[in-house]
Amino acid sequence: MKNVAVEKGLSPIRDYLKDAGYRVYEVDSRQLDNKDFIDGFDAVVITGSGDNVMGIQKALSKTAVIEARGKTPDEVLSRLDQILKH
Repeated sequence: MKNVAVEKGLSPIRDYLKDAGYRVYEVDSRQLDNKDFIDGFDAVVITGSGDNVMGIQKALSKTAVIEARGKTPDEVLSRLDQILKH
């Protein structure tokens, strides 16, 4: 089972991914700044509303980052499936 960190404030996406079989952990923005913490996940779903989205993506070299802004839970799931099942 894949481990996915979901930023707080994305509870519909968090619940949708859990129902789809992902192991989901809710994290806050401070935790997203900790590369060692985030490296324990296969992917991170972020709100994308922060100013440092590109900074997060650069810091997480081995962890896939999906920006949820403007996406439905199904679109996020579809993107996760594309990234993690290949």
